[in-house]
Amino acid sequence: MSGKGIIKNFFTRSRTTALLIVVLYLLMVDSCMTMRTSAKDTKAFFQRKRVSYVDSTLNVGDHKIHYLQTGQNDAETLVFVHGSPGSWDAFQEYLADSALLKNYRLLAPDRPGFGKSGFRESMGLVDQAHVLNTFLEKLDNGKHFMLIGHSYGGPLIVQMALDRPDLNAKLVVLAGSLDPSAEEPEKWRKPLTLKPFSYLIPGALKPSNDELWMLKEDLKTLEPKLKRLTQPTLIIHGKDDTLVPFENVAFMQSNFTHVDNLKITALDNEDHFFIWTRQKMVVDSMISWLSNR
Repeated sequence: MSGKGIIKNFFTRSRTTALLIVVLYLLMVDSCMTMRTSAKDTKAFFQRKRVSYVDSTLNVGDHKIHYLQTGQNDAETLVFVHGSPGSWDAFQEYLADSALLKNYRLLAPDRPGFGKSGFRESMGLVDQAHVLNTFLEKLDNGKHFMLIGHSYGGPLIVQMALDRPDLNAKLVVLAGSLDPSAEEPEKWRKPLTLKPFSYLIPGALKPSNDELWMLKEDLKTLEPKLKRLTQPTLIIHGKDDTLVPFENVAFMQSNFTHVDNLKITALDNEDHFFIWTRQKMVVDSMISWLSNR
């Protein structure tokens, strides 16, 4: 083979190799960082806990919402809404908590774009709230829905409650990010929301990046509506939270002016992850507060 042919062959093979690497990477991106628990591991977890459960998916318009359910079918419902990124299993220990199982139906959906709910799709607060409220309508058992949201789930359940006060009776905001002035979206997020760069972000980090980039503007839109919120609300927040600063609590307190009953529990020496490190405290606080309303 001539020198020219060798060079041409080299570059042809190099392009083919590079294309193969790109294709393999994109396939890996779609399968890595899914942050979801397999059906096998879910079954093993609930068998170990000796808890009966439902693992199902509902069609909600053009969307599919995957969820886990435990507890009493005919009781008031606690709806656990995870942060960003995440999936239903952020609250799997709560779904197996004996104190909650006795008195409530427990639901934990994968939010749109996460877990098995339209994985890697992206939505802002308003659209997610509409999808999740429609999802709850389909599971309405005639009793109250009480929404529990962690981190990004905090503003989301507030949006849900404002949109459907007839459906959602009470709120528990766990380390919720409501204050738009406390949100400083990193500038590097914007390019990663655009194609083709968005294809390069692994798994659940893609919708997470998109919604966190949109969050500040979503919160600005939400802010003037907060004075319409009337549902009883429990806020629990760690004073040492560096991801969602504690100043969010003062913001909520000053804007939740028409909330029927507002209770704030400030946790000394606790960060953003107290929902896992202080689960018993969170459960006891919720049960005490909910039972007095």
